[in-house]
Amino acid sequence: MKTLSQKRRVLNYMATGRGITSAEAKSRFGVVNLRAVMTAIRHQVERYGNYRIVTEQTNNGRTRYFMKRVMLTSPVCTSNTDS
Repeated sequence: MKTLSQKRRVLNYMATGRGITSAEAKSRFGVVNLRAVMTAIRHQVERYGNYRIVTEQTNNGRTRYFMKRVMLTSPVCTSNTDS
């Protein structure tokens, strides 16, 4: 069985709706540079416009990353039928 990369493990974790900080990523997955991993994940998930990576500041000033689903909407088609 093939082991998952750090990027894939962080992505899977965030896909469950949970956020992650640098300290959590290091202790759970051994990620030393979460910012670099998040840049790679951001490029991957935002490519198709279905998800966005968002951040928030924790009470102690650290950054927590989340993956949020983006609702795609169809453009409104307006036609003038009063001819």
